[in-house]
Amino acid sequence: MKLLLLTLTVLLLLSQLTPGGTQRCWNLYGKCRYRCSKKERVYVYCINNKMCCVKPKYQPKERWWPF
Repeated sequence: MKLLLLTLTVLLLLSQLTPGGTQRCWNLYGKCRYRCSKKERVYVYCINNKMCCVKPKYQPKERWWPF
């Protein structure tokens, strides 16, 4: 019985600590966050003043010619 209560308590705490769904941005390839992970870059900013973190492979390529 004690093991069951301990398991339920741990599961309840973990469900509170895990973040909920994040807002999507940049054609659903990015996520609005306060900090980006190491494998992501900031390309634009979201409406809620968070950074839109997008993986580099989904960002548009820069053009080197002026026209």
